[in-house]
Amino acid sequence: MATETFSVRNRWTNAVQFTAEIECAPDASVRVKLGLAVRWARRNGADLSGAVLRGADLPDWMPRIENIHQRVFAAASAPGALDMGVWHRAGNFCGTTHCRAGWVNHLAGDAGRVLEGVYGPAAAAAMIYAASDPDLERTPNFYATNGDALDDMKALAEKEAAKAEASK
Repeated sequence: MATETFSVRNRWTNAVQFTAEIECAPDASVRVKLGLAVRWARRNGADLSGAVLRGADLPDWMPRIENIHQRVFAAASAPGALDMGVWHRAGNFCGTTHCRAGWVNHLAGDAGRVLEGVYGPAAAAAMIYAASDPDLERTPNFYATNGDALDDMKALAEKEAAKAEASK
């Protein structure tokens, strides 16, 4: 095992968001190195909001939501359920109106609530998305308009459903 630095980039600017000091085999995969960088960020208080986490080998304690895209779209598309202007309406984690990240954290249950408390809503939701769908091409935009967010949620839900149908 050797100590090396691993840079994690911001999805919006592609700038280095933080550089982690990780201990791993020199030939470890990027997936493993990124997972170790997330653990390093957790220990060192690095900001994961907007970080590119696609493909990270995340720890077993990371909450996962089965059929995440279908579940988030079903929850957020109900009348009055989505407000991209607030994480949770009136700060109520258990309420019925959330933004996209809020819905992800809410659907992850107590583990999502704890993760949100430690990392903040956007970073927690990004990690839950990454753990729930390791093939996700990009972290969703948690700052989109309601309409754009719903359109993206619907597209991802349809893609997820089609993939499940094709694998039967």
